[in-house]
Amino acid sequence: MEELDVEPPLTLIPGVDSKRKKLCFAWAPGEMLVYETLFPKECAEKRPGCPNIFIVRKDQDVYSQTLRKLFNESHGIFVGLQRSEEELAGKSRKAQLVRVSKNYRSVIRACMEEMHQLANSTRDPELQCQHSTQVSILSAMELIWNLCEILFVEAAPAGHLLLHLLDWVRLHVCDVDSMVREVLSSENPSKHKDFWNAVDIFVLQGRMDDARHLLSKEASANPTSMGMCKILDDLMKKMPILSTGNTQTLTEMELKWQHWHEECQRYLQDGTFSSNLHMESICKILLGDENAILEKKELMTTWYHFLVTRLVYSHPTVKPVELRFYAQSSMDLFLGGESSWEPLDSILMAAFEFEIHQVIKECSIALSNWWFVAHLTDLLDHCKLLQSHNLYFGSNMREFLLLEYASGLFSHHSLWQLGVDYFDHCPEYGKVYLELHIERIPLNTEQKALKVLRICEQRQMHEQVRSICKIMAMKAVRNNRLGSALSWSIRAKDAAFATLISDRFLKDYCERGSFSDLDLIDNLGPSMLLSDRLTFLGKYREFHRLYGEKRFSEAAKLLLMLMTAHIAPCSFWMTLLTDALPLLEQKEVIFSAEQTYELMRCLEDLTAGKTDNQKLQVDDVETTKVEILRLALARNLARAIVKEGTLEGS
Repeated sequence: MEELDVEPPLTLIPGVDSKRKKLCFAWAPGEMLVYETLFPKECAEKRPGCPNIFIVRKDQDVYSQTLRKLFNESHGIFVGLQRSEEELAGKSRKAQLVRVSKNYRSVIRACMEEMHQLANSTRDPELQCQHSTQVSILSAMELIWNLCEILFVEAAPAGHLLLHLLDWVRLHVCDVDSMVREVLSSENPSKHKDFWNAVDIFVLQGRMDDARHLLSKEASANPTSMGMCKILDDLMKKMPILSTGNTQTLTEMELKWQHWHEECQRYLQDGTFSSNLHMESICKILLGDENAILEKKELMTTWYHFLVTRLVYSHPTVKPVELRFYAQSSMDLFLGGESSWEPLDSILMAAFEFEIHQVIKECSIALSNWWFVAHLTDLLDHCKLLQSHNLYFGSNMREFLLLEYASGLFSHHSLWQLGVDYFDHCPEYGKVYLELHIERIPLNTEQKALKVLRICEQRQMHEQVRSICKIMAMKAVRNNRLGSALSWSIRAKDAAFATLISDRFLKDYCERGSFSDLDLIDNLGPSMLLSDRLTFLGKYREFHRLYGEKRFSEAAKLLLMLMTAHIAPCSFWMTLLTDALPLLEQKEVIFSAEQTYELMRCLEDLTAGKTDNQKLQVDDVETTKVEILRLALARNLARAIVKEGTLEGS
């Protein structure tokens, strides 16, 4: 509770006994809701030692070890994209954006695979459930991102669009490979219970070579069906496909498709496959028969798999603008009014309808953190797809989402460093947000404080620099680390605080007879000019160094200058005069007659300036010091006059 700026207000729950149930809450700087209650909450994290204090974190995902890797890895991709914004143009720029998108997807997949391994290896049911949920979320994120990459970033044209959608389905929807391995490892693959299911899935995904390979097992095992297998194999082989490197036009593709389609229709009408229901069903799928495809509903599992399969065998040259109509009808046919839409369905449908802002809105609602929408929106903004959309309060959508994501990172003890770069690339409000958030970072160690300070200095955040230095200086003073405190106050350019610490140094010297942190004081340099007291501290230390090096004349001049120039505080004059005693007692005359007169005047000013009450309070030691000083000064004056007179006479 000590981190709260104000005392949290007391909030009574309506409709309950106010004597038994009370809540008291406020937002703490670390993006946490802190509240007080008489009853434990299972979902809250309990602070040790405070039975009625609980912490509810706004964003739990930043505390997941695996997801932290997602945040760290994607940070480098994000920063690289911002720096390369103006390097490339045209096709090169588009290729670069696609490459960046794939890098993001690879990071998502790596985290998903690691989370999947954790789910399989853990024995704790609760943890296993958490990991499995995260796997599902990451899988959905990759699915959505991949579709957005195809439709918005790559913007594949007709013909090539379907190739990308086929790859999308193969990667995300049905994992047939494990089923095929099981079928092929059996003694008689064609008799395996999943043999025809495996063939069907390959056909539904447009994987003709794999389907033909499996079909050859049926031809080898059953000579009676060899003829049908040969015809079906030939049809699959002849199926026109617009490959990436193919130069044929869409018109040529459509003509070839029509001829191939007619050939399939002819074999079906002739009853070529009537004796084998499996092959007849496959032939119907090749003809794009929606009923035949829907019969394999359980193998496809999702309406978007059905959509792509339907397009492959009915509309292979579908244009991007036509996708919305096929997507809607495919969903209606597949679901048949049996179930309501899931959030994922709404997001994918919005993507097929090219409603980019709706995709971002739905993802913001459905997903548990801002990572996905922030990075996807930034990428789409670089694709120049969000230029016309500004929010009502001025900042555009990209900046708003990046600010939200970066703010969440600042609630973590180490990920806040990533948030700095995100704020840096928000031109309108980024610096303001950074200034507000960086002041809330707990400065637990000097190393962390220096890191935060360096960030502020690099961005000319002068007010925050002063604030950090003052905080660290105060902490050092409380821990009696005067050297560190002085260093921080100099960095903050805080003259008043530097004066205070200098006084502490001088007080400690008077009590102990020696200075601490000599290295710092010896190397103050121009920094000693920050305040008069700091200047005196530096010069006084220089006097001691000269005296230690037996450079008595220089030491005497410096000591006299400190007093006559009024750099030294009057309260310290007696100490300075006491320091002059050894110089006055040297065999060689150090102070000249004029300098001795000055010292005498200083001593008289010191004693004459005291009030009657102060004089009464002067103890015997102080009186003795004054008498000794007067005697030493008188002797030195006599010696100096004799010496100077002798020199004049000679």
